Amino acid sequence: MNRTLLLNATYEPLRVISWQRAVSMLCVGKVEVVKSYDRVLKAVSWSLHMPAVVRLVSFVQRQRMRIAMTRHNIFLRDNYQCQYCLKKLPARDLTRDHVIPRSKGGGMTWENIVAACVGCNRDKGCRTPEEANMHLAKKPEPPRGLLGKYSLNLGTKPEESWKDFLSWGLRRHKAPV
Repeated sequence: MNRTLLLNATYEPLRVISWQRAVSMLCVGKVEVVKSYDRVLKAVSWSLHMPAVVRLVSFVQRQRMRIAMTRHNIFLRDNYQCQYCLKKLPARDLTRDHVIPRSKGGGMTWENIVAACVGCNRDKGCRTPEEANMHLAKKPEPPRGLLGKYSLNLGTKPEESWKDFLSWGLRRHKAPV
């Protein structure tokens, strides 16, 4: 409850900030409070409910962000699902597979890395999917669209009060338990 979701003027999620930063931005008129926690912040001359979600008063143009190609982001893109056998698994049971093996010139790119269960990765070995007679569920590509699920730095799980403001993709791509 010490984090605040920062929205653009268009209600697009931008990032997670500390509640202290949200209060500072509120004091100088940069944001307005959209939702609050139950906790009350008190000073000598005022009191305020701790902000859970704040919205910028002025629109901020977002630059396209390059999404880091991390294990977590690959699993998010692939919906925590093995791209060969289609089993949905927790992250601890998934591996990253090079579609074209590194030994055959395959690189570390979004187009060449997929989520795979340990068994499928072992069965495929250092062969291409065609050589191993295995088929990919979908062609791997860089993530597109709202980058929130990759770049908001939500931590372990989003606050309940944020759920109305987060993209449908974030809720759809939760890690299985």
